[in-house]
Amino acid sequence: MYKTNEKAHVRISAEHVGFHAGGTDILQDITLQIRKGELVGLIGPNGCGKTTLLKNLYRVYQPSRGAVYLDGKEMKNMSTRTVARQLAVLAQEHNTGFDFPVIEIVLMGRYAHKQLLESNNDNDLDICEKALSLVGMLELKNRSFLSLSGGEKQRVLLAAAFAQEAGIIILDEPTNHLDIGYQLLIMDIIKERKDTTVLASIHDLNIAAHYCDRLIAMNHGEIIAAGSPEEVLTVPLMRDLFRVHTRIEKAKGKLNIFFVGAVESET
Repeated sequence: MYKTNEKAHVRISAEHVGFHAGGTDILQDITLQIRKGELVGLIGPNGCGKTTLLKNLYRVYQPSRGAVYLDGKEMKNMSTRTVARQLAVLAQEHNTGFDFPVIEIVLMGRYAHKQLLESNNDNDLDICEKALSLVGMLELKNRSFLSLSGGEKQRVLLAAAFAQEAGIIILDEPTNHLDIGYQLLIMDIIKERKDTTVLASIHDLNIAAHYCDRLIAMNHGEIIAAGSPEEVLTVPLMRDLFRVHTRIEKAKGKLNIFFVGAVESET
């Protein structure tokens, strides 16, 4: 699967993954590798298969074809607890129907490190409070989770992912619902975690350009481009993938994408 000298550096990978549902091939022959310490952005238009791919990577879905590997081991053969010690997830859907204090939501991120029926201890609480402090939510630790705004909930759930202390984090639109200041704060926090491997679906292309080491572009369930932001975020790709005219400039080593207008529909 890997060259010998590459295997140790790959944390999570997909090999020829396909996913079929509702009579449709949603993913088609997806192969990718995410290496240790990388921040990789997954981009593409709505409905291109980004969330479905992430769900195949963190085992909500089982690939119809191919396989997903975690540190070189096929993930379907690993226990849920073993996976959770290495892989944390912040999904788009927040199905927390019960009302808990914020601190209890974050403490749930510690479950992978506990034995059955083992209680949380002072160390767990300290880890969770530090995670809440990182995302600016410590003062609200005793608030009801369901009383929070969408952006506040997003920050609490990110704190829970941090509290899990996994070496890999998969994020599906991590800045969704956040004001621009918190978008940049969250991405700064993620970027600073040098020992953490991150794969994130990102809607904002300028955020993807500024923060990601590599980008993977998808359309119609396939990977159509992969590489550095400079290699992927080109005027032709923006036109073909997102149907927009753009001007792309580089300042202080970072790409800046200016949207000029929509591509006229062909008739």
